[in-house]
Amino acid sequence: MEIETRLKELGLVLPEPVRTPAGVRLPFAFVRVHESRAYIAGHGPTQADGTLAGPFGKVGEGITLDQAIHAARLTGLAMLASLKRELGDLDRVGAWLRVFGMVNAAPWFSQQPAVINGFSDLILELYGPERGRHARSAVGMAALPFEIPVEIEAEVALR
Repeated sequence: MEIETRLKELGLVLPEPVRTPAGVRLPFAFVRVHESRAYIAGHGPTQADGTLAGPFGKVGEGITLDQAIHAARLTGLAMLASLKRELGDLDRVGAWLRVFGMVNAAPWFSQQPAVINGFSDLILELYGPERGRHARSAVGMAALPFEIPVEIEAEVALR
């Protein structure tokens, strides 16, 4: 329960499962475990009750860099909540391997790495430099589902 203890020390709460807008169908697993790996589907920022967290729109056009960084951190908490539901214990994550961060960006916005740092910093804060260090991409997108500012997917090794 090392990671959950660390979450409590930081005053962080894992959100409820995502509650999508009415009529939306998501026919996939949020976490797929296969052998010694867990593949985490794209997640967006959610509030504690599982509803999508705003602000919504494009980073650089109505959403500030700081708001986007916070959205990436909330996305990390949503991913951790999905992992906990699937694995039962966040300490089963032996290493964060790969992270793919997508930013709903204005055409001229080029600070995608800074946005996704909100996620990476959270993971490193919780798991430390050995287990938390990961390879990463941070790219801009013309749009993301439901106008969320950030979507992130990842792959972790299990122990």
